[in-house]
Amino acid sequence: MAAEEPLELRVNGKALAVTMRTPGHDVELAHGFLLSEGVIGGLDDVSVARYCEGAGPDGRNTYNVLDVALAPGVAPPETGVERNFYTTSSCGVCGKAALDAVKLKTRFPPAADDCRITVDVLAALPDALRERQKVFASTGGLHAAGLFTADGDALVVREDVGRHNAVDKVLGWAVLNKRVPSAGTVLMVSGRASFELVQKAAMAGVPVLAAVSAPSSLAAELAEEQGVTLVGFLRGESMNVYAGAERVQG
Repeated sequence: MAAEEPLELRVNGKALAVTMRTPGHDVELAHGFLLSEGVIGGLDDVSVARYCEGAGPDGRNTYNVLDVALAPGVAPPETGVERNFYTTSSCGVCGKAALDAVKLKTRFPPAADDCRITVDVLAALPDALRERQKVFASTGGLHAAGLFTADGDALVVREDVGRHNAVDKVLGWAVLNKRVPSAGTVLMVSGRASFELVQKAAMAGVPVLAAVSAPSSLAAELAEEQGVTLVGFLRGESMNVYAGAERVQG
């Protein structure tokens, strides 16, 4: 079975959110979450990220509490970003203290990205993602997200019980490797394309979001607004393009 444990994320020592996640790549998860929430814009905005010692009831390190210290001059999270209760593996917007906090101003507008991607490359992405889902192959219980070049080369693939967490781990990898904004890339996800996943792509400057399942109407509207190419029902050579069709060739 796929592992699922809580992770408490603290910023400057103050609790910000608790999410149910698959342990592993927690530092990436934290960086990706803070990027998508607009708290940070890149690696230089973070001084250090480390597990909190003695967080367990017996004083031992549980590796389930991670504290991120922001760099000097970086503003702490606004009140609207705080979560009033823990977020479940599938929950995104529902955990917000205020819905208005979701529509954040993007620092790296994808609309200016003139990358192009062919139908053939898009059609190959689901299989390329599945081939790298090692834990899914043994458990069948995880979501996956991957960041690919416009030529179809895999940069990073991450798995998690939560689809939002899988995306945050991928975007956190981009932050840690100084690949934000992620121009000329495709974010491929194993599930559906929700409003929040489009928001995360936009916050990282990812111009193309592709999903094997359906998008929501609000996701399509946001993609159009932010200049994100949104591809859904990507299965074999069949796909629907809901926004930004000018980037898709062939």
